[in-house]
Amino acid sequence: MRVTFPHMGNMWISVKALLENLDLDVVVPPPCTNRTMSLGVRHSPEFICLPLKVNLGNYMEAAEMGANTIAIAGGVGPCRFGYYSRLQKEILDDLGYNYRMVILEPPQRHFGEIFKEMDKLTKFSLGQFFTAARLAWLKCCLIDAVEERVHKLRAWELTAGQVDKVYKEALSNIDASQTRREIIKAKERALESLNDIRTDSTREVVRVAIVGEIYTILEPYVNQDAERHLGRLGVEIDKSLYLSRWVNDHLLGGFLPLESSRDALKMAAPYLNSFVGGHGRESVGYTVKYARESYDGVIQIAPLTCGPEIVAEAILPEVAVKEGIPVMTIYVDEHSGEAGLITRLEAFVDMIRRRKYHGWDAAAGQERGFEDVLSRG
Repeated sequence: MRVTFPHMGNMWISVKALLENLDLDVVVPPPCTNRTMSLGVRHSPEFICLPLKVNLGNYMEAAEMGANTIAIAGGVGPCRFGYYSRLQKEILDDLGYNYRMVILEPPQRHFGEIFKEMDKLTKFSLGQFFTAARLAWLKCCLIDAVEERVHKLRAWELTAGQVDKVYKEALSNIDASQTRREIIKAKERALESLNDIRTDSTREVVRVAIVGEIYTILEPYVNQDAERHLGRLGVEIDKSLYLSRWVNDHLLGGFLPLESSRDALKMAAPYLNSFVGGHGRESVGYTVKYARESYDGVIQIAPLTCGPEIVAEAILPEVAVKEGIPVMTIYVDEHSGEAGLITRLEAFVDMIRRRKYHGWDAAAGQERGFEDVLSRG
Protein backbone atom coordinates (compact mmCIF):
# COMPACT_ATOMS: atom_id res chain seq x y z
CA MET A 1 0.00 0.00 0.00
CA ARG A 2 1.34 3.42 -1.02
CA VAL A 3 -0.73 6.17 0.53
CA THR A 4 -1.26 9.71 -0.72
CA PHE A 5 -3.56 12.57 0.35
CA PRO A 6 -4.66 16.05 -0.78
CA HIS A 7 -2.01 18.77 -0.84
CA MET A 8 -3.11 21.74 1.26
CA GLY A 9 -0.47 24.26 2.28
CA ASN A 10 1.90 22.85 4.91
CA MET A 11 -0.47 20.06 5.95
CA TRP A 12 1.65 17.52 4.08
CA ILE A 13 4.44 17.77 6.66
CA SER A 14 2.21 16.71 9.57
CA VAL A 15 0.29 14.08 7.61
CA LYS A 16 3.51 12.60 6.28
CA ALA A 17 4.92 12.37 9.82
CA LEU A 18 1.75 10.69 11.09
CA LEU A 19 1.53 8.09 8.34
CA GLU A 20 5.24 7.28 8.19
CA ASN A 21 5.32 6.67 11.94
CA LEU A 22 2.49 4.19 11.43
CA ASP A 23 4.86 2.31 9.07
CA LEU A 24 2.96 3.28 5.93
CA ASP A 25 4.64 3.92 2.59
CA VAL A 26 3.76 7.57 1.94
CA VAL A 27 3.65 9.36 -1.43
CA VAL A 28 3.55 13.11 -0.82
CA PRO A 29 1.76 14.73 -3.77
CA PRO A 30 3.88 17.35 -5.55
CA PRO A 31 3.21 20.99 -4.67
CA CYS A 32 0.22 22.36 -6.58
CA THR A 33 1.10 23.83 -9.97
CA ASN A 34 -0.64 24.81 -13.19
CA ARG A 35 -0.32 21.19 -14.30
CA THR A 36 -2.11 20.01 -11.15
CA MET A 37 -4.91 22.46 -11.82
CA SER A 38 -5.12 21.56 -15.50
CA LEU A 39 -5.41 17.82 -14.80
CA GLY A 40 -8.14 18.33 -12.23
CA VAL A 41 -10.14 20.86 -14.23
CA ARG A 42 -10.08 18.66 -17.34
CA HIS A 43 -11.87 15.81 -15.59
CA SER A 44 -14.09 17.57 -13.01
CA PRO A 45 -17.64 18.97 -13.27
CA GLU A 46 -17.41 22.57 -14.46
CA PHE A 47 -19.23 24.20 -11.55
CA ILE A 48 -17.85 22.10 -8.71
CA CYS A 49 -15.77 24.06 -6.21
CA LEU A 50 -12.07 24.52 -6.87
CA PRO A 51 -10.57 22.36 -4.07
CA LEU A 52 -12.11 19.22 -5.58
CA LYS A 53 -10.50 20.00 -8.94
CA VAL A 54 -7.06 20.66 -7.47
CA ASN A 55 -7.23 17.60 -5.21
CA LEU A 56 -8.12 15.44 -8.21
CA GLY A 57 -4.99 16.75 -9.91
CA ASN A 58 -3.01 15.88 -6.76
CA TYR A 59 -4.16 12.26 -6.96
CA MET A 60 -3.38 11.94 -10.66
CA GLU A 61 0.15 13.26 -10.11
CA ALA A 62 0.61 11.02 -7.07
CA ALA A 63 -0.45 8.00 -9.13
CA GLU A 64 2.45 8.76 -11.48
CA MET A 65 4.70 8.37 -8.43
CA GLY A 66 3.22 5.00 -7.53
CA ALA A 67 0.43 5.86 -5.09
CA ASN A 68 -2.47 3.39 -4.95
CA THR A 69 -4.38 4.47 -1.83
CA ILE A 70 -5.92 7.84 -0.97
CA ALA A 71 -6.58 8.97 2.60
CA ILE A 72 -9.12 11.78 2.68
CA ALA A 73 -11.20 13.37 5.44
CA GLY A 74 -14.97 13.13 5.35
CA GLY A 75 -17.39 15.92 6.08
CA VAL A 76 -20.90 16.68 7.31
CA GLY A 77 -23.43 19.40 6.69
CA PRO A 78 -24.31 21.53 3.65
CA CYS A 79 -20.71 21.93 2.42
CA ARG A 80 -19.97 19.80 -0.67
CA PHE A 81 -16.69 18.62 0.87
CA GLY A 82 -18.52 15.61 2.30
CA TYR A 83 -19.16 14.40 -1.28
CA TYR A 84 -15.58 14.89 -2.55
CA SER A 85 -14.43 11.34 -1.90
CA ARG A 86 -17.35 9.67 -3.65
CA LEU A 87 -17.22 11.90 -6.71
CA GLN A 88 -13.44 11.77 -7.00
CA LYS A 89 -13.46 7.96 -6.69
CA GLU A 90 -15.96 7.66 -9.54
CA ILE A 91 -13.93 10.01 -11.75
CA LEU A 92 -10.68 8.18 -11.02
CA ASP A 93 -12.33 4.79 -11.68
CA ASP A 94 -13.65 6.06 -15.02
CA LEU A 95 -10.13 7.24 -15.92
CA GLY A 96 -8.68 3.81 -15.15
CA TYR A 97 -6.84 4.64 -11.91
CA ASN A 98 -6.69 1.69 -9.54
CA TYR A 99 -7.06 3.69 -6.33
CA ARG A 100 -8.37 2.52 -2.99
CA MET A 101 -10.16 5.37 -1.18
CA VAL A 102 -10.04 5.47 2.63
CA ILE A 103 -12.42 8.08 4.04
CA LEU A 104 -11.59 9.30 7.55
CA GLU A 105 -14.88 10.62 8.87
CA PRO A 106 -14.82 13.29 11.63
CA PRO A 107 -15.51 11.91 15.13
CA GLN A 108 -19.08 12.31 16.32
CA ARG A 109 -18.62 11.55 20.02
CA HIS A 110 -15.00 11.19 21.15
CA PHE A 111 -11.37 11.19 19.99
CA GLY A 112 -11.17 7.40 20.07
CA GLU A 113 -13.19 7.29 16.87
CA ILE A 114 -10.18 8.69 15.00
CA PHE A 115 -8.17 5.62 16.02
CA LYS A 116 -10.83 3.37 14.51
CA GLU A 117 -10.89 5.39 11.31
CA MET A 118 -7.10 5.24 10.96
CA ASP A 119 -7.25 1.47 11.46
CA LYS A 120 -8.73 1.27 7.94
CA LEU A 121 -5.29 2.12 6.57
CA THR A 122 -3.13 -0.35 8.48
CA LYS A 123 -2.91 -2.29 11.73
CA PHE A 124 -1.03 -0.63 14.58
CA SER A 125 -1.00 -0.54 18.36
CA LEU A 126 -2.62 2.18 20.42
CA GLY A 127 0.82 3.21 21.71
CA GLN A 128 2.23 3.47 18.19
CA PHE A 129 -0.74 5.59 17.13
CA PHE A 130 -0.38 8.06 19.98
CA THR A 131 3.39 8.37 19.45
CA ALA A 132 2.83 9.10 15.76
CA ALA A 133 -0.04 11.48 16.49
CA ARG A 134 1.98 13.42 19.10
CA LEU A 135 4.88 14.01 16.71
CA ALA A 136 2.55 14.99 13.87
CA TRP A 137 0.64 17.34 16.18
CA LEU A 138 3.84 18.93 17.44
CA LYS A 139 5.00 19.60 13.88
CA CYS A 140 1.60 21.05 13.03
CA CYS A 141 1.62 23.46 16.00
CA LEU A 142 5.22 24.62 15.57
CA ILE A 143 4.82 25.17 11.83
CA ASP A 144 1.80 27.35 12.57
CA ALA A 145 3.77 29.27 15.21
CA VAL A 146 6.55 30.02 12.71
CA GLU A 147 3.99 30.91 10.03
CA GLU A 148 2.23 33.39 12.32
CA ARG A 149 5.53 35.14 12.95
CA VAL A 150 6.29 35.17 9.22
CA HIS A 151 2.95 36.81 8.41
CA LYS A 152 3.72 39.70 10.74
CA LEU A 153 7.40 40.14 9.91
CA ARG A 154 7.07 40.33 6.12
CA ALA A 155 5.53 43.78 6.44
CA TRP A 156 8.61 45.13 8.22
CA GLU A 157 11.59 43.37 6.60
CA LEU A 158 14.15 45.76 5.16
CA THR A 159 15.20 43.45 2.32
CA ALA A 160 12.34 41.64 0.57
CA GLY A 161 12.65 37.87 0.51
CA GLN A 162 14.69 37.31 3.68
CA VAL A 163 11.68 36.18 5.69
CA ASP A 164 10.59 33.76 2.98
CA LYS A 165 14.09 32.28 2.82
CA VAL A 166 14.09 31.55 6.57
CA TYR A 167 10.54 30.23 6.37
CA LYS A 168 11.38 27.79 3.58
CA GLU A 169 14.39 26.51 5.51
CA ALA A 170 12.32 26.14 8.68
CA LEU A 171 9.72 24.00 6.91
CA SER A 172 12.45 21.78 5.50
CA ASN A 173 14.09 21.38 8.93
CA ILE A 174 10.82 20.59 10.72
CA ASP A 175 9.93 18.06 8.03
CA ALA A 176 13.32 16.34 8.43
CA SER A 177 13.12 16.23 12.24
CA GLN A 178 12.41 12.80 13.71
CA THR A 179 12.17 13.43 17.43
CA ARG A 180 10.37 15.89 19.69
CA ARG A 181 13.67 17.54 20.63
CA GLU A 182 14.70 17.98 16.98
CA ILE A 183 11.32 19.48 16.06
CA ILE A 184 11.43 22.03 18.90
CA LYS A 185 15.04 22.91 18.09
CA ALA A 186 14.16 23.50 14.42
CA LYS A 187 11.35 25.83 15.46
CA GLU A 188 13.58 27.75 17.89
CA ARG A 189 16.28 28.18 15.22
CA ALA A 190 13.69 29.52 12.81
CA LEU A 191 12.35 32.07 15.29
CA GLU A 192 15.89 33.19 16.18
CA SER A 193 16.70 33.67 12.49
CA LEU A 194 13.49 35.63 11.98
CA ASN A 195 14.31 37.86 14.95
CA ASP A 196 17.72 38.63 13.42
CA ILE A 197 16.19 40.00 10.21
CA ARG A 198 16.63 43.76 9.87
CA THR A 199 13.39 45.73 9.80
CA ASP A 200 12.21 49.22 8.87
CA SER A 201 10.23 50.69 11.77
CA THR A 202 9.18 53.81 9.83
CA ARG A 203 6.72 52.06 7.53
CA GLU A 204 2.99 52.78 7.59
CA VAL A 205 2.06 49.17 8.28
CA VAL A 206 -1.59 48.09 8.47
CA ARG A 207 -3.15 44.96 9.95
CA VAL A 208 -5.43 42.80 7.82
CA ALA A 209 -7.12 39.52 8.73
CA ILE A 210 -7.96 36.76 6.26
CA VAL A 211 -11.17 34.76 6.73
CA GLY A 212 -12.97 32.28 4.51
CA GLU A 213 -12.85 28.67 3.37
CA ILE A 214 -10.00 26.61 4.83
CA TYR A 215 -8.48 25.27 1.60
CA THR A 216 -8.29 28.64 -0.12
CA ILE A 217 -6.81 30.18 3.02
CA LEU A 218 -4.13 27.52 3.55
CA GLU A 219 -3.07 26.63 -0.02
CA PRO A 220 -0.89 29.43 -1.45
CA TYR A 221 -1.12 28.21 -5.04
CA VAL A 222 -4.90 28.54 -4.98
CA ASN A 223 -4.98 31.99 -3.35
CA GLN A 224 -2.21 33.22 -5.69
CA ASP A 225 0.19 33.77 -2.76
CA ALA A 226 -2.06 36.49 -1.38
CA GLU A 227 -0.28 36.45 1.99
CA ARG A 228 3.13 37.07 0.44
CA HIS A 229 1.77 39.88 -1.75
CA LEU A 230 0.10 41.52 1.24
CA GLY A 231 3.29 41.28 3.28
CA ARG A 232 5.25 43.06 0.57
CA LEU A 233 2.57 45.76 0.52
CA GLY A 234 3.32 46.46 4.19
CA VAL A 235 0.52 44.40 5.74
CA GLU A 236 0.66 42.38 8.93
CA ILE A 237 -1.62 39.35 8.56
CA ASP A 238 -3.62 37.10 10.81
CA LYS A 239 -5.83 34.24 9.63
CA SER A 240 -9.03 32.87 11.08
CA LEU A 241 -7.86 29.35 10.26
CA TYR A 242 -4.62 27.55 10.92
CA LEU A 243 -4.35 23.78 10.63
CA SER A 244 -3.64 23.30 14.34
CA ARG A 245 -6.69 25.39 15.25
CA TRP A 246 -8.90 23.38 12.89
CA VAL A 247 -7.65 20.05 14.24
CA ASN A 248 -8.24 21.15 17.83
CA ASP A 249 -11.75 22.43 17.07
CA HIS A 250 -13.00 19.65 14.80
CA LEU A 251 -11.02 16.53 15.71
CA LEU A 252 -10.16 17.11 19.36
CA GLY A 253 -13.36 18.91 20.34
CA GLY A 254 -11.49 21.99 21.56
CA PHE A 255 -9.80 19.86 24.22
CA LEU A 256 -6.40 21.59 24.06
CA PRO A 257 -5.80 25.14 25.37
CA LEU A 258 -5.41 26.74 21.94
CA GLU A 259 -7.34 29.59 20.44
CA SER A 260 -10.76 28.24 19.50
CA SER A 261 -13.47 29.34 17.10
CA ARG A 262 -16.05 29.26 19.90
CA ASP A 263 -15.69 32.94 20.72
CA ALA A 264 -16.01 33.83 17.05
CA LEU A 265 -19.19 31.75 16.76
CA LYS A 266 -20.67 33.66 19.68
CA MET A 267 -19.78 36.97 18.04
CA ALA A 268 -21.45 35.83 14.83
CA ALA A 269 -24.77 35.23 16.58
CA PRO A 270 -26.32 38.72 16.06
CA TYR A 271 -25.66 38.41 12.33
CA LEU A 272 -25.73 34.65 11.64
CA ASN A 273 -26.91 32.27 14.34
CA SER A 274 -27.18 28.98 12.47
CA PHE A 275 -24.83 26.44 10.91
CA VAL A 276 -24.55 26.98 7.15
CA GLY A 277 -21.80 24.45 6.48
CA GLY A 278 -18.06 24.83 5.94
CA HIS A 279 -16.66 27.90 7.66
CA GLY A 280 -19.41 30.35 6.76
CA ARG A 281 -20.42 31.21 10.31
CA GLU A 282 -16.77 31.45 11.39
CA SER A 283 -16.09 33.94 8.57
CA VAL A 284 -18.80 36.23 9.97
CA GLY A 285 -17.77 35.76 13.60
CA TYR A 286 -14.07 36.29 13.01
CA THR A 287 -14.80 39.45 11.03
CA VAL A 288 -16.62 40.81 14.09
CA LYS A 289 -13.77 39.66 16.32
CA TYR A 290 -11.08 41.31 14.20
CA ALA A 291 -13.08 44.53 14.01
CA ARG A 292 -13.25 44.67 17.81
CA GLU A 293 -9.52 43.98 18.02
CA SER A 294 -8.91 47.11 15.90
CA TYR A 295 -7.72 45.41 12.73
CA ASP A 296 -7.67 47.74 9.75
CA GLY A 297 -9.45 45.43 7.30
CA VAL A 298 -10.64 41.91 6.54
CA ILE A 299 -10.31 39.88 3.32
CA GLN A 300 -12.61 36.93 2.72
CA ILE A 301 -11.19 34.30 0.34
CA ALA A 302 -13.32 31.44 -0.98
CA PRO A 303 -13.76 29.15 -3.99
CA LEU A 304 -16.25 30.32 -6.58
CA THR A 305 -19.71 28.76 -5.95
CA CYS A 306 -18.87 27.93 -2.29
CA GLY A 307 -22.31 27.94 -0.64
CA PRO A 308 -21.31 28.63 2.98
CA GLU A 309 -19.05 31.52 2.00
CA ILE A 310 -21.72 32.99 -0.30
CA VAL A 311 -24.02 33.12 2.73
CA ALA A 312 -21.26 34.80 4.73
CA GLU A 313 -20.56 37.30 1.94
CA ALA A 314 -24.19 38.37 1.92
CA ILE A 315 -23.97 39.22 5.62
CA LEU A 316 -20.50 40.80 5.73
CA PRO A 317 -21.59 44.22 4.31
CA GLU A 318 -23.82 44.68 7.37
CA VAL A 319 -21.00 43.56 9.65
CA ALA A 320 -18.61 45.96 7.91
CA VAL A 321 -20.85 48.97 8.47
CA LYS A 322 -21.99 48.17 12.01
CA GLU A 323 -18.54 47.13 13.23
CA GLY A 324 -16.71 49.81 11.23
CA ILE A 325 -14.20 47.66 9.35
CA PRO A 326 -13.53 47.46 5.58
CA VAL A 327 -14.17 44.02 4.09
CA MET A 328 -13.26 42.71 0.64
CA THR A 329 -14.34 39.34 -0.80
CA ILE A 330 -12.19 37.45 -3.30
CA TYR A 331 -13.47 34.34 -5.08
CA VAL A 332 -10.95 32.09 -6.81
CA ASP A 333 -11.30 29.50 -9.56
CA GLU A 334 -9.19 28.09 -12.40
CA HIS A 335 -9.52 31.39 -14.29
CA SER A 336 -8.13 33.57 -11.49
CA GLY A 337 -5.02 35.54 -12.37
CA GLU A 338 -2.23 36.79 -10.14
CA ALA A 339 -2.06 40.23 -11.78
CA GLY A 340 -5.76 40.89 -11.15
CA LEU A 341 -5.42 39.78 -7.55
CA ILE A 342 -2.46 42.07 -6.93
CA THR A 343 -4.37 45.04 -8.35
CA ARG A 344 -7.29 44.42 -6.00
CA LEU A 345 -5.01 43.94 -3.00
CA GLU A 346 -3.12 47.15 -3.79
CA ALA A 347 -6.35 49.14 -4.02
CA PHE A 348 -7.71 47.70 -0.77
CA VAL A 349 -4.48 48.27 1.15
CA ASP A 350 -4.20 51.81 -0.19
CA MET A 351 -7.75 52.53 0.99
CA ILE A 352 -7.27 51.22 4.52
CA ARG A 353 -3.83 52.84 4.85
CA ARG A 354 -5.29 56.26 3.96
CA ARG A 355 -8.09 55.59 6.41
CA LYS A 356 -5.67 54.73 9.22
CA TYR A 357 -2.84 57.18 8.69
CA HIS A 358 -4.38 60.09 6.82
CA GLY A 359 -7.71 60.67 8.45
CA TRP A 360 -9.98 59.20 5.76
CA ASP A 361 -12.74 58.01 8.13
CA ALA A 362 -16.32 56.88 7.79
CA ALA A 363 -17.74 60.40 7.92
CA ALA A 364 -15.33 61.64 5.24
CA GLY A 365 -16.14 58.72 3.00
CA GLN A 366 -19.91 58.85 3.35
CA GLU A 367 -20.44 60.93 0.22
CA ARG A 368 -18.61 58.31 -1.87
CA GLY A 369 -20.88 55.50 -0.66
CA PHE A 370 -18.76 54.30 2.23
CA GLU A 371 -20.90 51.24 2.87
CA ASP A 372 -20.21 50.01 -0.65
CA VAL A 373 -16.46 50.64 -0.28
CA LEU A 374 -16.42 48.77 3.02
CA SER A 375 -18.17 45.70 1.68
CA ARG A 376 -16.57 45.39 -1.74
CA GLY A 377 -13.12 46.96 -1.40
